[in-house]
Amino acid sequence: MSKETTKAALLEAGRRIFLERGYNASGIEAILQTTGVPKGSFYHYFQSKEDFGLQVIDTFSRAYFADLDVYLADESRGPLERLRRFFESRIERLESQECRNGCLIGKLSQEMADQSETFRTRLLEVFDGWVDRVANCLEQARQLGEIPAHLDPRELAEFWLDGWQGALLRAKIRRDTAPLRSFLKLVRGDVLHV
Repeated sequence: MSKETTKAALLEAGRRIFLERGYNASGIEAILQTTGVPKGSFYHYFQSKEDFGLQVIDTFSRAYFADLDVYLADESRGPLERLRRFFESRIERLESQECRNGCLIGKLSQEMADQSETFRTRLLEVFDGWVDRVANCLEQARQLGEIPAHLDPRELAEFWLDGWQGALLRAKIRRDTAPLRSFLKLVRGDVLHV
């Protein structure tokens, strides 16, 4: 494997194992065994397990942002339709995984926010990036009259993502996506009145 391919394989293995076991229960050995990379090579790419974990977060968030941006940039659809389509795509992905994986950022936030200020700060930056993107889309919706003018797009985006994370947690516990579907239905009908 090339240098870039090896690092990408390690980061992907970290993402999968962190989703399955969490950060603290994931040893470097398990990640190395998954990829077949020797231990010495790991430290060629990463200074420590913490550095590795932060790079897993960064890699995941870049991919998530790119996916979100594809949906939100689709100007052939209205802003609320773009958001609906994105979140429905997340529901479909979770269903294809039998509600077992969920959100890496949510999982690591629950585990690491009290344990590491470095992780807490990085995870907060990722959530803030999500809020920014959703708020921008909701501002477009407000300007087009798709949502009531009195709603603050930033507050609404924070509410949307906070509620989504809670519904995602319940979907994992129930092993079905009903909480996510119910959340989206209520946000559209009772909050946005659309």
